[in-house]
Amino acid sequence: MKSVIKYVALVHLLSFLAIFGQNQLSNKPFPLYPDGEVKNVILMIGDGMGIGQITSVRLQRIGRDGYLNIEKFPVTGLVRTHSADDIITDSGASATALASGYKTNSLMVGMTPDSVSVVTLLEAFAKTGKKTGLIVTSGITHATPACFAAHVSSRWMYDQIAVEMIETGPDIMLGGGLKHFIPNSMDSISRKDEINVLEMAEEKGYTILKTKDDLNGTSATQLLGLFNTGALKHDSLEPTLSEMTQKGLEVLKNHSEGFFLMVEGSQIDWASHDNDFAYLQREMLSFDQAIRVAVDFAIENGNTLVLVTADHETGGLTIDDGKEKDVRLKWASKHHSGTMVPIFAFGPHAQRFSGVIDNTDIPKIIADITGLKDFPQKRSR
Repeated sequence: MKSVIKYVALVHLLSFLAIFGQNQLSNKPFPLYPDGEVKNVILMIGDGMGIGQITSVRLQRIGRDGYLNIEKFPVTGLVRTHSADDIITDSGASATALASGYKTNSLMVGMTPDSVSVVTLLEAFAKTGKKTGLIVTSGITHATPACFAAHVSSRWMYDQIAVEMIETGPDIMLGGGLKHFIPNSMDSISRKDEINVLEMAEEKGYTILKTKDDLNGTSATQLLGLFNTGALKHDSLEPTLSEMTQKGLEVLKNHSEGFFLMVEGSQIDWASHDNDFAYLQREMLSFDQAIRVAVDFAIENGNTLVLVTADHETGGLTIDDGKEKDVRLKWASKHHSGTMVPIFAFGPHAQRFSGVIDNTDIPKIIADITGLKDFPQKRSR
């Protein structure tokens, strides 16, 4: 069985590499934009992505002198990732910092260590009239997306997170995690209770999507795409991360007040936990193509800021030796590390993200650039 799984994974990887090679047209860097109005913000998070992940994939895919799309950004910086209670963070604490500007303890989602809910960028922008969206390759209730639209004491409270995300109401939510939206009596792989979150979503105006064809065929502007019971598997029935990003931008782009969109390459982290380089390469290249979609939109639009960063690094990946594309890699662990992660910025005011900053600085700078008032902010108890 394992050999069959590895064969299928290899076929998927080779197919993806062929597509990636066609789109990797030049090493020309993206332009540095003059400062001006930022109407739209696209925040892209490579979960578990450190400099080792970026470098190793580029070396083995396109060689020493090539550039991934992520390496073409005109402005770069470094981000400190520690949580409130540990030098090594988890995704709940780190994504809460990226979403709200507040440090919290590991496992917590959208709350301070003393369990006070905090306002997220997505919630704050929605109140100003902007459209909002979350796009991931994990379940949509996983830690990173949850931190932008839910407030719970533990990231493992998936069923509660699903309800809260629908109540918060991002205009677009695309990813996996269908099982947390289905009542227990309807499916053996489902919620632990009888709440039908899909019905809740439909009552709030969402169009439910379950396949790639559903996504391609819809003209609706409020979308809940749940393309797998759990995480996405690169199945032919599922949309890719770049396809979901493209659709999300098509839906959001014409709104007069602009939009905020978070896109996560979720499984970079899982590949690094497994110390599985073939899996990592597939996920990094998938994320890199979604980055290209975002930058192409931003170049055409002119008033869009694109930020690419990570919540933390996973695995302590280093390049130990090698020649040309034959690279020898070493993993320090199968866990998160406490090293700084990169941030890449493109668009108006990109220079604000250079140097060494804290992860809590990122949403604060975004708020300042976009004129978002009273941010960061705690909710009343």
